[in-house]
Amino acid sequence: MTIQKATFAGGCFWCMVKPFDQWDGVHQVISGYTGGHLDNPAYEQVKQGNTGHYEAVEITYDDSLINYQTILDLYWPQIDPTDPDGQFQDRGEQYRTAIFYHNEEQKELAEKAKQTLADSGRFARPIVTEIKAASVFYPAEDYHQDFYKKSKTKYEEDRAKSGRDEFIAENWKS
Repeated sequence: MTIQKATFAGGCFWCMVKPFDQWDGVHQVISGYTGGHLDNPAYEQVKQGNTGHYEAVEITYDDSLINYQTILDLYWPQIDPTDPDGQFQDRGEQYRTAIFYHNEEQKELAEKAKQTLADSGRFARPIVTEIKAASVFYPAEDYHQDFYKKSKTKYEEDRAKSGRDEFIAENWKS
């Protein structure tokens, strides 16, 4: 057993926890901030869009039970990889998509997956999801952690009005 990390930005981090949290081998999915220039940012600072940070999730997993490729395959259908200005109702640089790799193997797999998606013809617009080296990850405030469990009604309402589910249903059909 080897514990690994995967870090992804996909818009509002509330919507990015549940898709990964439900898989065998995933130990923890933490909502937080990464990629910016401000140390120890708070939600209100990141939300303003001037810290350079992305809202992101850091996934800790056992790679003997679930591998990085599977996690990548779970990531792509959660997002609109063609939107350079945010995700769904959440607009701004803090809501852009990105894959933050932790080693060269993750980088290679992410780049290959992005190219495969671009070549697939699934989307008419270019794939703009960035692939970047992982940097310091700052966990978000406690009330953001496991939001889909702790605040089920608010989570479901926010997700429903975001347009994410409609986009996924329309664009990520098998």
